[in-house]
Amino acid sequence: MVTLGLQDVSGASPSTSLPHSWTTSATPNFHTFKDFVQWVEKEQVGLGNPRRLEILEWPFKKEHFHSAVKRWDKTPEGPMATKSLHDTPKTRSPGSTANSRAATQGQWGRAWEVDWFSLASVVCLLLFAPFLVYYFIMACDQYSCSLTAPVLDVATGRARLSDIWARTPSVTKEAAQLYVLWVTFQVLLYVALPDFCHRFLPGYVGGVQEGAVTPAGVVNKYEINGLQAWLITHLLWFANSHFLSWFSPTIIFDNWIPLLWCANGLGYAVSTFAMIKGYFFPTCAEDCKFTGNFFYNYMMGIEFNPRIGKWFDFKLFFNGRPGIVAWTLINLSFAAKQRELHGQVTNAMVLVNVLQAIYVLDFFWNEAWYLKTMDICHDHFGWYLGWGDCVWLPYLYTLQGLYLVYHPVQLSTPYAAGVLLLGLLGYYIFRMANHQKDLFRRTDGRCLIWGRKPRVIECVYTSADGQKHHSKLLASGFWGVARHLNYTGDLMGSLAYCLACGGSHVLPYFYVVYMTILLTHRCLRDEHRCANKYGGDWERYTAAVPHRLLPGVF
Repeated sequence: MVTLGLQDVSGASPSTSLPHSWTTSATPNFHTFKDFVQWVEKEQVGLGNPRRLEILEWPFKKEHFHSAVKRWDKTPEGPMATKSLHDTPKTRSPGSTANSRAATQGQWGRAWEVDWFSLASVVCLLLFAPFLVYYFIMACDQYSCSLTAPVLDVATGRARLSDIWARTPSVTKEAAQLYVLWVTFQVLLYVALPDFCHRFLPGYVGGVQEGAVTPAGVVNKYEINGLQAWLITHLLWFANSHFLSWFSPTIIFDNWIPLLWCANGLGYAVSTFAMIKGYFFPTCAEDCKFTGNFFYNYMMGIEFNPRIGKWFDFKLFFNGRPGIVAWTLINLSFAAKQRELHGQVTNAMVLVNVLQAIYVLDFFWNEAWYLKTMDICHDHFGWYLGWGDCVWLPYLYTLQGLYLVYHPVQLSTPYAAGVLLLGLLGYYIFRMANHQKDLFRRTDGRCLIWGRKPRVIECVYTSADGQKHHSKLLASGFWGVARHLNYTGDLMGSLAYCLACGGSHVLPYFYVVYMTILLTHRCLRDEHRCANKYGGDWERYTAAVPHRLLPGVF
């Protein structure tokens, strides 16, 4: 139970030594940290009621409370300290109060508190996401990628759930050894081999780079060497396929389901470790967030940037390696299996491999830019990223290639050309929109967008420390067409991957449905954050650029 003591300093002058103390019995007691937070926000200690607070009893982990207090102490809405407060309350405009409250409520990253809908969503994802991955992979393995056949078999009594489970391959020693070797190799490439690609590739930004400032004011350094790791890994793959013959190029497909259990093991292990680490030995306690709800903490993460040592950053490693490096290897293994089974690699398989390889290479070429995106700048590291990067990404993002192993689609030349054009156009919009935004930021708007001086919306916002800042929003080029046209380009590429598989089955189209939901949700999250940050200036921007993703539609 938390016991607080309060002191009334409303009538105190600077010369007053100590104002009278409130009695402990007159102050509230709290059994949970969440109750304490809600009381502070309701009473607005230090604002309308200029009081100071003293912690008389705090039975929980002190370092976690102190880290939270430090953050509140930097915000106008929470002038608190573990002992007492002598700051004179500052007058603030309604706009700055709203902005500071947004900061206090945790507009960066995940939430401080969990409503029932968020909690229900988290529990559903924890329960059903692993089942969904298993169902898709099992449907391909046992039902030739039909999503309805397993349900009909069980519903009509032709099969029992236990029969389906009994036919599912279990983890094998070979798969476990392969997976451990794979992850260990990627860890070594990440931490033991400094980047050398930036020394000879013009325009590539690698080596040691700084990330964005965290809410606690920390600027982390990262070793950007993902492109190097991807190149080394694939050079070894091709060397093995054509010269060394250490293993079959179909090795990934041949162990696909046993590897699924290994990936799940790593995903749950790293997520659990990250949660324990956040409670007991966080890298930066001031960047931790606790809700008091186990499921939400486990799902969305506690630590902002968990690290081991100086360079091993959980978010950067698991976001990029091992899942995204593996993405193109998985597709190559599927292509090799298609050739083994059907005697050829179809143009549909070539399209999927080429278009997805472009996306993967773009990710690693722009890995330094990725440090400034939502995944790194706002998301905490929990099951959502840990398990998602280990299992969800490599198993569901590669469904098109897996489907084409079982259904070797050969597209007509005009259709294949149309799919390729759609994929390349989507990539062009995605990359050029991000390039325009990056150029605009780097030059502070002193640049040309589509050959013209950019249209700018001037903004003012108040940061958590009460300081006013000036910013600019780009309303020209792709960012004048729609507020998130980079997402539109991404979705066009996603649709192209699916269209390459023809129209006989629903399964390959899961990817574009999922990406539509993901990017629409991310779009709304981003806009909610911007509306809180910029207030009326954001309304001016949305009036200038009225559509989010599709001009004239949404």
